[in-house]
Amino acid sequence: LRDAAKANMTTRDDSSEVIRIVVGMATCGIAAGARPVMAKFVEEAGKRGLNNVTVAQTGCTGMCRFEPIAEVLVPGKEKVTYVQLTEEKVAKIVADHIVNGVPVTEYTIGAVTE
Repeated sequence: LRDAAKANMTTRDDSSEVIRIVVGMATCGIAAGARPVMAKFVEEAGKRGLNNVTVAQTGCTGMCRFEPIAEVLVPGKEKVTYVQLTEEKVAKIVADHIVNGVPVTEYTIGAVTE
């Protein structure tokens, strides 16, 4: 997975245009299914040729009961935290939020805690 992602990487001159997707990959996230979620983000970005998207991992986010968690950071916009993710949800997040700029609010932390 890592080698495939590296092969598709290009040098970016302006990092302010890069959309970052950060997936929680601590033991709680991995146990909840974060590994296939992260793989799906990489797959969807690659399949769509999204060269302005990076997918990274982080450790514990402190919200174990909401795992798998991913944060989407679009330059100039507020961070969106997606929770209780599945591979199916990832496909919709990439299509709606990353490609079309419309966050999928029903998958966010705010929707789950209300």
